[in-house]
Amino acid sequence: MTVDALTRTDAVSEEAATEAPVDSTPQAETTEAPAETKAETPESPAEDKTETPAETVAESPKPKRGRPKVATTAKKTRTVELTLTVTGTADGEWQAELKNGAKWVAKGLEIPAAAVSRAAKELHADLSGPIDEVINAARELQAAKVAQLEAELEKAKLALAELDA
Repeated sequence: MTVDALTRTDAVSEEAATEAPVDSTPQAETTEAPAETKAETPESPAEDKTETPAETVAESPKPKRGRPKVATTAKKTRTVELTLTVTGTADGEWQAELKNGAKWVAKGLEIPAAAVSRAAKELHADLSGPIDEVINAARELQAAKVAQLEAELEKAKLALAELDA
């Protein structure tokens, strides 16, 4: 496109602007202002020769079709499957095993009942209730065992004292 074609296009748009009825609304002023500023801005001769009206239209951003993509701030989290198994006996002996996916990390670790109780309380109240019941039952069983052993010890001490006399 030549310089004359651009000037004719600008002249035609200026004539259309002057022939159109003047509207006092701000919307009319905003539509005329970009046309005037384009006509008044000097352009270099190299740009005048290469630019066509089709290129000018192509440069303006077109609304994209479809649903706009929304940037999310949430990160995709990678889940890790760890399985902790805590087993206890009626005697109060506790063991822990840890598995990462299909691989065993630790197996048969002996842990104290007090540590199991503290860990259960830290994790959730629904976990600590049943575990504490099992620990209390084991405590009562051990207390009964201690009382029985003390009674046997007293009998053994008496038998030893009779033999010494």
